[in-house]
Amino acid sequence: MNSKQEFCLLFVDDDPLLHQSLKMIAPAHWRVISCQNPELVPYGQFFHLAMVDMHLTKNSKNPEGLEVIKKLVESQPLLEIVAASGDWSRDLMEAALKAGAQKFLGKPWQVNEVHLILEKAEALWNLRHAGQNKRKTVWIGNSSASQDLKRTLSRLKGETTPVLIEGETGTGKEVVARILHEQEPARPFIAINISALPDNLFESEMFGHIKGAFTGADQNKMGLIEAAQGGDLFLDEIEEFPMIHQAKLLRFLESGEIRKVGAKDSFKVQTRILVASNKPIEGLVKAGAFREDLFFRLASTRIQLTPLRQRLDDLNELSHFFLELQKPRQNKKWTEDGLEALQAYPWPGNARELKRVCEQLALTSPLPIIRAEDVKPWLSPRSTSPSMTNVDYSLGLTQIVENFEKQILENYLKTEPDVEKAAVALQISKSNLYKKIKDYSIKLKGDH
Repeated sequence: MNSKQEFCLLFVDDDPLLHQSLKMIAPAHWRVISCQNPELVPYGQFFHLAMVDMHLTKNSKNPEGLEVIKKLVESQPLLEIVAASGDWSRDLMEAALKAGAQKFLGKPWQVNEVHLILEKAEALWNLRHAGQNKRKTVWIGNSSASQDLKRTLSRLKGETTPVLIEGETGTGKEVVARILHEQEPARPFIAINISALPDNLFESEMFGHIKGAFTGADQNKMGLIEAAQGGDLFLDEIEEFPMIHQAKLLRFLESGEIRKVGAKDSFKVQTRILVASNKPIEGLVKAGAFREDLFFRLASTRIQLTPLRQRLDDLNELSHFFLELQKPRQNKKWTEDGLEALQAYPWPGNARELKRVCEQLALTSPLPIIRAEDVKPWLSPRSTSPSMTNVDYSLGLTQIVENFEKQILENYLKTEPDVEKAAVALQISKSNLYKKIKDYSIKLKGDH
């Protein structure tokens, strides 16, 4: 039987009764290291969390805890630190954050407050060391942006309010949704791209229907929200949610109730809604294409993902991770100049594009090492890019656009013949891409 991982808490406070109290309320897998004298703080020791009182002597004018926090940050830069004090002055709180604390806990603190702090500290540790713990879903990178993201995700452990995940295409929005989900044990997770739901069946797919609700409804159907009962429903491309059905989603978010198509009564469902968008929804609200009240409800918790070009400190780690995924089928290693070539590219497709490039390089590079000369052809602008010169405007806009689209698809499918991968890169459904291939009579590799 596996024992629970042990965590270590440093508690710096001059009140001996609080030390006894904390040791009594701390979970069994948390070891509390007590220190009442600021001069005896074991700065060289490793801790998962530190709680530091601001006033450690009878001199109420001198918050000695600020110096303790600064020294702890110097010795362990990523340590989670909670400052505590009965003095609720704004200046002291801001000074504690400036010194390096991530949270300020007002005294007297409550038992449930402490338990919540410990729980979220565990979540942050698990996120930072997900690869070592062999979690199913991991966020790769230790840049300042990635550290901020992991801290945000850990603070959302145990929360049930909707979460809006925003970011450019390929930044990892579904990865974030899955990490949020996996912070809680053994619960359902359903992910759906809103644009993939048929318009005529949208309401039925989302909310379910009863037998006889419409032609073809020969049995009761469970909707996606109900299917994710007790867990999370991830709605990608939420901006595509039909305006006509948005009021029903809003009602669920506010009341926790849904009503199936054709049913008279509503019923309660406990499902957390996670949504993602690569477009600014505020603009859609202003254009009248998205309900403002629904946007405010979804955005009660908001996560903005940083583009890869703005967190290049993560690029080397990501590159090694994506290349490692190709083993044992392909066993390649990066050279220093190969990684430098990656660093010089702006990555408009973000981490998704990087993953595709790593997959191609693992397959095509002729040596067991990947050099700059192997990398650059995959990063350079395609010489076959369609041109807008010599356009015959007499064809009309519709025909011009269709010709242009056909040329784009033909060029891209030459470099990526896998229709499923091409659909992901082009951000359209696989069925839609196959339809366009048929409509434009595009020949795929292997076709005769």
